[in-house]
Amino acid sequence: MKPEFSSPPVALTIAGSDCSSGAGIQADLKTFSAFGVYGLTAVTCVVAEIPGKVTKILPVTRPVLEEQLRLLLAGFPVAAVKTGMLYSRPLIEATAAALAAMGRGRVPLVVDPVMVATSGDPLMQRAAVRTCARLLFPVATLLTPNLDEAAVLLGRSVTRVGELGAAARELRERCGCAVLLKGGHLRGKTAVDVLADDDGELELTAPYVAGVATHGTGCTYSAAIAAGLAAGVPLRTAVADAKAFVSGAIARPFRWNGASGRVDALNHFAAPEVPGR
Repeated sequence: MKPEFSSPPVALTIAGSDCSSGAGIQADLKTFSAFGVYGLTAVTCVVAEIPGKVTKILPVTRPVLEEQLRLLLAGFPVAAVKTGMLYSRPLIEATAAALAAMGRGRVPLVVDPVMVATSGDPLMQRAAVRTCARLLFPVATLLTPNLDEAAVLLGRSVTRVGELGAAARELRERCGCAVLLKGGHLRGKTAVDVLADDDGELELTAPYVAGVATHGTGCTYSAAIAAGLAAGVPLRTAVADAKAFVSGAIARPFRWNGASGRVDALNHFAAPEVPGR
């Protein structure tokens, strides 16, 4: 029997490894697979965490990340890249250099500016924030901050749904790329996000799901967008499809009772099928 070869689109995630598999490269790979995209991973950090708790972060060295990126980008036709936890200035610089070698704008880039875990634990060194803004934001196709990250970038908090549009526009002007500002932390009856791009603003809504630990939603959301872009979907469609996907994963979560208490996890398998896939 001869093999039947196929060539699905390829997406690369440059991010940390979450041992609980709810966030990081593990969540990205689950999401890529759900969208029919072949996922590659360049690991930046090994993180000991479960939902609500981070106990140890071990960053890889810059040469280790550089070698991962060199091999992957030479060996596969990468159609989209997303970044997650980059942690330190050397790792951001290595990522930026690899992306620059690919050619600016040749491949869509989704930057999830991972700075703080849902538990409140810091996931990026303070000095690295400025490096990320200087080297990655201007070459990104899309930036996907949550409200905590937006507060760091803006120097002020966004506390009401009515402020999301203006904040997204300001971030777009400051960062030089399209911005998806995620408003789920506002915890109203509706989870509202705002996309600010070249065509103006797009508001995306879904029912807010209470009582669920939403560890990994940002990773999943940005990975879903990157998967859509890898498949050639326009940005606004990719964002809307991703919103539906992550909302479905939140609405039907997994739950276990472990030795240290209750643990929730996103259900990437229960997320709705994406239109056109």
